[in-house]
Amino acid sequence: MEKVSTDKAPAAAGPYSQAIKDGGLIYASGQIPVDPATGKVPEDIRDQARQALQNLKNVIEASGSSMSDVLKVTVYITDMAAFPEVNAVYGEFFSEPYPARSCIGASALPKGVKIEIDAVSRLR
Repeated sequence: MEKVSTDKAPAAAGPYSQAIKDGGLIYASGQIPVDPATGKVPEDIRDQARQALQNLKNVIEASGSSMSDVLKVTVYITDMAAFPEVNAVYGEFFSEPYPARSCIGASALPKGVKIEIDAVSRLR
């Protein structure tokens, strides 16, 4: 088991790793829409989705993989009515064959954000 970390995504805010590599897989922790350079969170759900996915992409790439190697994604959102907007942004980061995905409505997320995204990827 190997810890992965990058300054291109928010630092872990507790006792967890940004990602773990093990057995040819990468387990990326949930990424929230915090800009790692400024610490700011955008207001709009589309901008939050884009920042969370960019953070996830940066962790996946720091692990030695790419978004095209992502096998499974879980999206947590606080307003399921925003799913179409999130889905449109999601399509900017993934292409066919799309990873398997779950979307879960959450009553609250860390730092009051509207979205959090985690993933499992294979190592190249």
